[in-house]
Amino acid sequence: MIKNLSALTLACAAALAHAQTFPTPTPITEIQPTPASIGADVPATYFGTAPSTVQKELIGPYQLLKAGTLNQQAGTLTLPLYKGQLASGESVWYVLTDTTDEKNAEALGLNFAAKLAYADVGKGARKASQQLINGKTVVVFESGRVDFSPVHSVTAGAAPNYFPPTAVQPGSVGDASYSPLAKIGQHIYNAPMLAFNVSEATLNAYCAGNADHKVVHDKVISICPRDGVVTLQLTTGFSFARPVLYLSLEANNALPAALEGATLAPGLTDILVGSDDSAFSAVERLFSIINGPVNVEANVVNPQRQGLNSALKGDGGGPLNVLGGIPTIATDYSPLWDLNVAQWTQHAIDNHYRSRVRDEFSVLGMVRSGWVTGPGGKAFGSSGLIVNCPIVFRFL
Repeated sequence: MIKNLSALTLACAAALAHAQTFPTPTPITEIQPTPASIGADVPATYFGTAPSTVQKELIGPYQLLKAGTLNQQAGTLTLPLYKGQLASGESVWYVLTDTTDEKNAEALGLNFAAKLAYADVGKGARKASQQLINGKTVVVFESGRVDFSPVHSVTAGAAPNYFPPTAVQPGSVGDASYSPLAKIGQHIYNAPMLAFNVSEATLNAYCAGNADHKVVHDKVISICPRDGVVTLQLTTGFSFARPVLYLSLEANNALPAALEGATLAPGLTDILVGSDDSAFSAVERLFSIINGPVNVEANVVNPQRQGLNSALKGDGGGPLNVLGGIPTIATDYSPLWDLNVAQWTQHAIDNHYRSRVRDEFSVLGMVRSGWVTGPGGKAFGSSGLIVNCPIVFRFL
């Protein structure tokens, strides 16, 4: 169990604890755009198709990870489920989300992420190969085991500073060599593991749902080798003011892994952070707000709600993180996000400047103006933490 957070990069002054489970981020209506028909003299059915249906870069809904079937209202994605194995023989159940192979990304409906080529350092990407086993082509991973048996838990700090939590336990923990990335041939694939050393018969019991999270990844809602599919819970956020849905699957540190309901993947630690957008960088930046506005009344959503305090308080959703570039908006997308943690200053709060932020440059502008800093008033910048969050869908 991982309990003592004093050594973590983001640890702040310890607060009195009360037990609380970090909620699953499901309130899609909190970020979903309002229909254009409101305030108009015609119903929504009279409006034309969204511009994004003509050109994906234009305004409108657009599914980026096309390999799966999206349930927009439920905030879930059903992807093809792949079965591979470890070199030592154990079964590996995984999905594919991103690749450096542009043509194969287009053919399979994956996200193209050229920057992943620079993640092939140290244990950043596991070696894998295609092998013919019992008449079938199987991807064999040289290393990387994941224990899915731990019980996911987060113990929040005392009000009003629910963050940082005083104890965390990710629901799945990889060994020292585990990374979701795999180098197959000349290309890097994002291949997050969802179950390990489990039989097909065992997993088929969860085809209808109610997946056992002591056996599978905490984001799995249903998993069905019989049908070759798995359904995963998505996370809500923003990218350049556009509301988005993404998969949150791994992190290189116990704190974000537990907060996101993701797997602890130590192998990601070898990937360089703090160099977003520069040559040879494998990462993009993700901005997480510590002390954004929270819900004031029970069961009433504050339209400005955002942040780790709000999520840990139990306001009914995730922290609404702000992502940097995603495909169709920018050219520097990577599913590996360098976590930049921001905190509103007391001066900004006292002057009522605090509100929901929805794009990278709004955050950076607040930092330059002195209204936002790093945790505890420290300099703003990379936390040294990486989260693996493939983009799935944008609403606008």
